Amino acid sequence: MGIEEALRYAASPDRRAQAEAAQRWAAVAKPLGSLGCFEGMITKIAGIQGTADVRVSPRCCLVFCGDHGVVEEGVTQCGSGVTARVARSIAEGTSNISLMAGAANADVFAVDMGMKEALQHPRLFSHRIAPGTANMTKGPAMTREQAQTALRCGVELVREMKARGYALAAVGEMGIGNTTACAALACALLGLTPEQAVGRGAGLSDEGLRRKRAAVAQALAVNRPDPKDPVDVLSKVGGFEIAGMAGAFIGGAMYGVPIVIDGVISAAAALIAARICPAAKDFMLPSHMSREPAAGRIFAELGLTPVLHADMALGEGTGAVMLFPLLDMALAVYAGEHTFSNLGMAAYVPQGER
Repeated sequence: MGIEEALRYAASPDRRAQAEAAQRWAAVAKPLGSLGCFEGMITKIAGIQGTADVRVSPRCCLVFCGDHGVVEEGVTQCGSGVTARVARSIAEGTSNISLMAGAANADVFAVDMGMKEALQHPRLFSHRIAPGTANMTKGPAMTREQAQTALRCGVELVREMKARGYALAAVGEMGIGNTTACAALACALLGLTPEQAVGRGAGLSDEGLRRKRAAVAQALAVNRPDPKDPVDVLSKVGGFEIAGMAGAFIGGAMYGVPIVIDGVISAAAALIAARICPAAKDFMLPSHMSREPAAGRIFAELGLTPVLHADMALGEGTGAVMLFPLLDMALAVYAGEHTFSNLGMAAYVPQGER
C-alpha cells in the first residue's frame, strides 16, 4: 500500500447527499442544529453512503490483534500471552467488546495480525504476518514490506465487510504493549516528547511509566522515523494491529464505508491513514476521548471531535460501539415524522451564530 495507490482509489463524499441530509435536518421540528455533533455525523454518513437515506445497520466491529516485542523492556503490567487469551474471548463472544457490541446490536470479529500464539476460530480472521513485532528499542518493529502487507489486509477487510452488507464499521485493537507503540507513533508524527505522549496504559506504576518513557525515547533514537514518510514511521515504531487498523481507515475511503475510531491507539492508526491518504479523514467518525495523554493532540490533528468524554481506556473497540446506539437515536429523529410541515408550523430559520 503506497501513498499513490491509496490516493488513486480513494473516493470523495457525495456533496449533494450531504446537502439533502442537511435539508432534512432543517425540516425536523426542533431548534436548528440542536442535536449538535450528531447532526453532523448523520450528514457525514449521508455523504459517505451517497444517499440521504442513511443506514447505520447492520454494523460491525473489527478488533485487530497483535503482539509487540517492546514488551521485553518491562513496559506493561502483564505478559504478551494475554493478547491471545483476549482475542479468543472476542472470537467466542465472551469479551468486554463482545458483550457491549451485543447490547449495541453489532457483530464483532477478531483479526490476528501478528500474535505470538496463532488461533483458529470461525469468527477470527487470520492475517498473521509474524508472531509479533520486533523490539523497537533495538531496531525497526517490522520491515516496510510487512507494514505495507498489514495495510493491505486492513483495506481488504473493509471490502469484505461491505460485501457482507455492513453499513458501518468500528475498529478496535488488542495487543499487550501497543500503548507504547502508539506513544512512539505520536511522538514521531506530531513532534511530541515521551513525557507528553506516554501514559500509564493498563495501569503502570511510576517505575513502569519511567521504563515506558525510556523505551519510547530509545526507539525514536535508534530508528529515527521520518515524519514525512508515514509508512516509515509505522514500520519502525508501530505494530501489526495498528497497521491493520490504518488500512481499514483507508479502506473506508476506497469502498465508501464510514469507519468509527475507538481510543488513542485506533486514533493513532487513523492519523497514519490520514497521512497516507488525506481523503480518509472524510470517512472517519470519532467516538470517545481516551484518557491517554496523546489522544487530544491526535484528534486535534485529525480535525475530529469525540462526542463521548467518559475517562475510558479499555480498548477493544468498546468506546466505538458505544457510539452506535447514539447514532440510532439521532437517526430516529432524522428519519422521523416530527417535522415542521407535519405540525403545520413555519420552519425555523437561522438567526445568526449559535
